[in-house]
Amino acid sequence: MDLIANAYEYLRPGGPVMIPLIVTSLWMWALIVERALYFRRIDRHDVNLKQAVEMLSDRQLPEGSRGLRTRIVATFLKERTGNRRVDRRVLDLCAMRHRPLLTRYLSVIAVLAAVAPLFGLLGTVTGMITTFDVIAIFGTGNAKAMAGGISEALITTQSGLLVAIPGLFMSAFLIRRANRLESRLDELVMSLKRNL
Repeated sequence: MDLIANAYEYLRPGGPVMIPLIVTSLWMWALIVERALYFRRIDRHDVNLKQAVEMLSDRQLPEGSRGLRTRIVATFLKERTGNRRVDRRVLDLCAMRHRPLLTRYLSVIAVLAAVAPLFGLLGTVTGMITTFDVIAIFGTGNAKAMAGGISEALITTQSGLLVAIPGLFMSAFLIRRANRLESRLDELVMSLKRNL
């Protein structure tokens, strides 16, 4: 309970700009966690390339494996026709269906991470406007009245950067992971085509 009260006391001086900044942060981290769990799920307990090729001839899927290669081979085995030329296209189609799942939400995460400092900048501007309004009314002699606007400006800037920096780092990390999985997908398709 103290943690929530402390967080509220820290964020309250940031003003109304803190609301979209918090929503952006929560949305971004929900997508980051979803992607991290998805990548872990399709990478964990996956078969290697040799096993995937063997699955093609045995037509048996290993127990408990739900990795990327297993999913591609399972989908292909359901849809294969027996005609080598058609099966190559079916294999391409199976890979094409799985490819967008690898990059899903990655651009949204990058955009949300890039938007966070802009919300911080907006808070900086609104805080400085508040400060100048106080100066226009009371002059520079009332430091306590000016502190509210300066506090709003600094807290929103800091919060925007605190959301953006780890968000950009995680976005780059997840994009690299998706690229590795896409390379693995291409490698699998080429290997399976050679063994059709």
